Amino acid sequence: MRKKKLKAVALFSGGLDSILAIKVLLDQGVEIIAVHFVLPFCAPDMSNDSLMKNSANDIGIDLRIESMGADYLDIVKHPKHGYGTGMNPCIDCKIFMLKRAKEIAEEEEADVVVTGEVLNQRPMSQHRIALNLIEKESGLKDRLLRPLSAKFFPETGAEKEGIIDRNRMLSISGRSRKEQLSLANKMGIETFIPAAGGCVLTDKFFSKKMRDILYYNDNAGIEDIMILTVGRHFRFGENKIIAGRNEKENAALYKMKKPGDYVFELPDDIPGPTVLLQGEKTSEAIEISAALTLRYSDLIQETAEVLYGKDILDQNIRINISVLDHADYYNVSSGCKD
Repeated sequence: MRKKKLKAVALFSGGLDSILAIKVLLDQGVEIIAVHFVLPFCAPDMSNDSLMKNSANDIGIDLRIESMGADYLDIVKHPKHGYGTGMNPCIDCKIFMLKRAKEIAEEEEADVVVTGEVLNQRPMSQHRIALNLIEKESGLKDRLLRPLSAKFFPETGAEKEGIIDRNRMLSISGRSRKEQLSLANKMGIETFIPAAGGCVLTDKFFSKKMRDILYYNDNAGIEDIMILTVGRHFRFGENKIIAGRNEKENAALYKMKKPGDYVFELPDDIPGPTVLLQGEKTSEAIEISAALTLRYSDLIQETAEVLYGKDILDQNIRINISVLDHADYYNVSSGCKD
């Protein structure tokens, strides 16, 4: 017996494509369970719960938010289908999210899983071969609906049964967003998160920091990765040295420090960075960390006292910035000393 109303689990990014895909189905009376996955590498807007919920409320849906952790990190370290331009495992990432969406659909007795994917919009993960691969490996054959490009793909089971009107599905393709913006205007959609800047793994500088940490620590956990978003990162052999760039980052480094890390700062009356030293605390590593603390401070003189320690700054070293001239260290993002 045919169901009177279709139930769907929809991936919700807060971006225009996911909103439009959901709106197209809402207009057909489909019951939507919207899910937003917070990934460790989301840009700030993409991990802002309040912003996401407000965006969902604007189109009249409730939003379920789930954070991904260690399991997701495994696919970043060892992606089956490789990386994009940076350390972004786009295909594996989409498969990962859809597998979880499939589990939610089974829990909620939903008929289909919905995404805002558009054919040929993204070069790595949205060409036809990749989209077919994603459908297959997520285990959602005949149950994965992409309303914005549905007419380019075979009918889902719900379309075959007539529960969803395929004639009201769309045929958007390519990187231009003119059709989406025009459709948003017709539907009265004004609030959405811009498409650019969603994943920091596509950033070449962040990707260098990711490669560095995984090279030196293949067992790196979420806390090791999250600190990559804060400060300037320097490599001295097995040591990592991180310098805050402002008060906000200085405070973040204090929160993120591990029990064995050394903290370096100038005396209270001198503006400057908080610096963390990770790894073996050799005399040379301490000198370089102290010199970097001085290097990025507001002090003009080349010699100064720097305080350091673990839980409290109970040690000090008088350092000259010229130590850096001959030290074998480099900025991870640039490959240069500064």
